[in-house]
Amino acid sequence: MSIAPLEWTTVCTVEDILPNTGAVALVDGRHVAVFRVGEAQFYAIDNVDPKSGASVLSRGLVGNLGEHIVVASPLYKNHFDLATGACLEAPEHSVRAHTVRIEDGRVQVALA
Repeated sequence: MSIAPLEWTTVCTVEDILPNTGAVALVDGRHVAVFRVGEAQFYAIDNVDPKSGASVLSRGLVGNLGEHIVVASPLYKNHFDLATGACLEAPEHSVRAHTVRIEDGRVQVALA
């Protein structure tokens, strides 16, 4: 069984996202929150808060809870693991995590 190659979408440049913040991008009709943690770590998860339905996760606070690098939803304060999309407080509210790469200074996302 062969795996289809990832389809990459350029969403911005590295400099467009300040360290420890997020930005939102529309990728194939899906709202995706792209986060820069420190200088060189990038993550992408769905931007829609599953509890409220609002497209707001990119505006949440980035930090860590134990070993998890997370974003706190600005509405209900649930914490989403940036690597997996898992909601730490309520797993049923988890979101999809997407693959991110940096290519020639551009941030690219492939939907999971």
